[in-house]
Amino acid sequence: MARKPYKTAAGGLVERTMPGGVRLAVVRRTRYGDWVLPKGKPDGNESLEETAIREVREETGCDVRIVAGRYSIEYAVGRALKVVTFFRMEHVADGYHPIDAWEIQDVVWLPPAEALERLTYESERGIVRQAYGR
Repeated sequence: MARKPYKTAAGGLVERTMPGGVRLAVVRRTRYGDWVLPKGKPDGNESLEETAIREVREETGCDVRIVAGRYSIEYAVGRALKVVTFFRMEHVADGYHPIDAWEIQDVVWLPPAEALERLTYESERGIVRQAYGR
């Protein structure tokens, strides 16, 4: 059987320490109205790490840094397999980058348990469970 072509993407489990504990960034995409972890496709020859940092900046407006962990999911997109790698990230600073309003309608910061309830796709809920043991 011939191997299907695959596409790559990268994003982040973006953590922010706030009163009451750790919060995760969850974004609502304008086009689909779904709630997802910030992610996107590589631009040119970007590494997965570079892609993840850029996409998180574009979708949340925050500066971040990768701190640990690497989690992947796979799903079919048409006839291709898409592999998305998420990195555990730490929020560094707010508001230095405009959010891509064409792509992102809203950004919320939720405790991991609430992020599990808000995320639209089971594959992304699985990533949160892996990272936070819920």
